[in-house]
Amino acid sequence: MKFVDEAFIDVAAGDGGNGCVSFRHEKYKEFGGPNGGDGGRGGHVFAVADPSLNTLVDYRYSRRHEAKRGEHGMGSDMFGAAGDDITLKMPVGTIISDADTGEVLFELLQPGETITIAKGGDGGFGNMRFKSAINRAPRQKTPGWPGERRNLKLELKVLADVGLLGMPNAGKSTFIAAVSNARPKIADYPFTTLHPNLGVVRVGPEQSFVIADIPGLIEGASEGAGLGHQFLRHLQRTRLLLHVVDVAPFDEEVDPVAQAAAIVGELRKYDAELYEKPRWLVLNKLDMVPADERAARVKDFVKRFRWKGPVFEISALTREGCEPLIQAIYQHVRAQQQAEQVQEVVDPRFANDATPE
Repeated sequence: MKFVDEAFIDVAAGDGGNGCVSFRHEKYKEFGGPNGGDGGRGGHVFAVADPSLNTLVDYRYSRRHEAKRGEHGMGSDMFGAAGDDITLKMPVGTIISDADTGEVLFELLQPGETITIAKGGDGGFGNMRFKSAINRAPRQKTPGWPGERRNLKLELKVLADVGLLGMPNAGKSTFIAAVSNARPKIADYPFTTLHPNLGVVRVGPEQSFVIADIPGLIEGASEGAGLGHQFLRHLQRTRLLLHVVDVAPFDEEVDPVAQAAAIVGELRKYDAELYEKPRWLVLNKLDMVPADERAARVKDFVKRFRWKGPVFEISALTREGCEPLIQAIYQHVRAQQQAEQVQEVVDPRFANDATPE
């Protein structure tokens, strides 16, 4: 199935039903009085985060979504029935924004989370609402209120702890297949990966993290070269980026340092906040380098790349060096999760209070 991470939809909640003008007509009761009921409210439009979905493809071909309007009020004190609600299932990680202004309205971040994206209109009042001591036979009624109508943009940003970044054919798909349950397409030509892949990495009992592989970047992606920047959004919610570099390219004229520098440049052009995320260097395909040359090649790369952060040497094909990397990733992700939990527990009212003497 084609991966679709953006869609535009129109939603319309139901209008409220109109109120009714009616009078009680009973034998031997000359002044029966008003008995017109209220109209029913219009149906709401809900959105729910469904963990079984991973694309927005359903909304690419079904753009208009309308809830039912409420029934009109009737005589004999009968109120109109409420209109039927509709629920739109969306993948976890969907951002819902106003298509006209670009304002972000909602985010679906938790499985099963339900939000109201368009509220149905209230029903109008029937004439029984207007009865008073001085107006015993009111003929007033009000129409139902219109339901909310919105033009919305849906954008999916996958929820992953770790994101893979690198040139096409750097071995990202081989790596995610080696360490997780993901089974992406793997081949010996560039741009094998055409859409993001998610994999769960099991470290131990009740110990795991989610890793995301996106299509490779090339220099000039900001101008639309290759697949452009369209999939970098899926790395914006990650806690850690792994910059995967092929240290043994087939073409001897290709300089891995220049390729790695181009990736960093494209990342900076796309989003400064994403550029500032923690980033580790993963030197892949060391199985293609003679054992007595590995140390020198790694040292030369780090020196010319002017890299000061963590460096990991692996072979995704033979899984050499993958286990220490996985353990280090889990410890990093776990530490960030614990830090976020501590921030949530601290009461913001006392965050700036001075420590009592």
